[in-house]
Amino acid sequence: MKIHFIGPVSFGKDKSIHFPASLDGHPLDCVFSYEALEDIDPDSVLGDPLEHFAKHQLKLLSIAEQKILNGHAHNGKIEIYSSDLAAD
Repeated sequence: MKIHFIGPVSFGKDKSIHFPASLDGHPLDCVFSYEALEDIDPDSVLGDPLEHFAKHQLKLLSIAEQKILNGHAHNGKIEIYSSDLAAD
């Protein structure tokens, strides 16, 4: 399984963060919920979600990678929620 995180990051209408990737050469949209961004660093004020994502990008992409490897990517999309942070 070949995963490439491509970027750049973009902001969704629902305050989520989208990070383009590819899985075995096929497009994959990695979607990080607003709540996951809030909960990745509970001691920090969220402010700008794009800046907050950039600050925690390595950890968030690592969580996404693990979900992908565990077979949770479907229809060209993987979604990361607050509940996924506890599994890290």
